[in-house]
Amino acid sequence: MTLKTKHALVVEGGAMRGIFAAGVLDGFIDYNYNPFDFCIGVSAGATNIASWLSNQRGRTYTIISDYSCRPEFINFGKFAKGGHWLDLDWLWDHIALHYPYDMDTFKQQSIPFHIVTTDVTTGSPVYTLGAESNLESILKASCSLPVAYRTPISVEGRKMIDGGVADSIPVVEAYKKGARVITVILSQKQGYMKRPPKLRGYFAVS
Repeated sequence: MTLKTKHALVVEGGAMRGIFAAGVLDGFIDYNYNPFDFCIGVSAGATNIASWLSNQRGRTYTIISDYSCRPEFINFGKFAKGGHWLDLDWLWDHIALHYPYDMDTFKQQSIPFHIVTTDVTTGSPVYTLGAESNLESILKASCSLPVAYRTPISVEGRKMIDGGVADSIPVVEAYKKGARVITVILSQKQGYMKRPPKLRGYFAVS
């Protein structure tokens, strides 16, 4: 008996560059394309996957092109006075009020959805299964870019920040989980090389 080859979807983060992945995943909805056995998302890539799994075409596009461009979210003046440069608290509250996830649809889909965060204490990536009970908090933690959002988010007693710090393109994790076919949606151009992180001291003092 031949075992079925697992096919994983991996979506990179990248803040507003995630609008490219939003278009790709909207296309998946349009063409009812879903050959995947599980998916892994990082930061904005994770929020993109959540909208796709909720079958909410155009949701992430609206968030990136409208909500994320508002001064309530991006405000360097607020940051200079001790607040957040990227105010996820405002953004999450605004989205919850105006464009929440369709949780009924999300719960009905059966694809395991792994969300990447970074543990502040260890600097290691954490891969958490997204579910109705933890989706909002894990996604927020995965998007909490260090410095721009000043406060690490506590998830089950662990301080977490943006998943892209520790594992921005988790293809190795997808392979470890059994995938031998891996579709990756990137937010950087082909050939891009990430520079070494400059946040080592962040983990020691946070």
